[in-house]
Amino acid sequence: MAGRMTGQEASVERPSMGPAPSAAMIEAQARATIARLPSAFRAHLGDIVLLVEEEADGETLAALGLDHPLDLTGLYHGQPLGEKSAFDSGAMPDRIHLYRQAILAEWCETGVRLDDLVAHVTIHEIGHHFGLSDDDMHALEDAVAD
Repeated sequence: MAGRMTGQEASVERPSMGPAPSAAMIEAQARATIARLPSAFRAHLGDIVLLVEEEADGETLAALGLDHPLDLTGLYHGQPLGEKSAFDSGAMPDRIHLYRQAILAEWCETGVRLDDLVAHVTIHEIGHHFGLSDDDMHALEDAVAD
């Protein structure tokens, strides 16, 4: 579950008025972030499915103890690499969910550049796949920054 960014974590650029970025645009930004990951990380992403949805469903929010869909920008569903076993065959593929409405709300609230915010959420969820600490996730985020 990705945490909120502050203006100190990324450059601040207020969003301009116009149509809200689409799910396809957010997905393209997330995939561009993944493409910039060090090859050692990309090689171990396996069959992770990237999904951009409008917002988290009620069941997901309840399971996480959250009351409002705008409180969740992303979520990793799966088993971290260090916990996987050869006996896991037949399991659903790991999934990274990005929640468009929550990302857009945070983008407007914080003024963080949208591509930086999408990168932050994407890397945070990938970090869960690798079992990384928050410090390791921030270091990985710094490694892919433009």
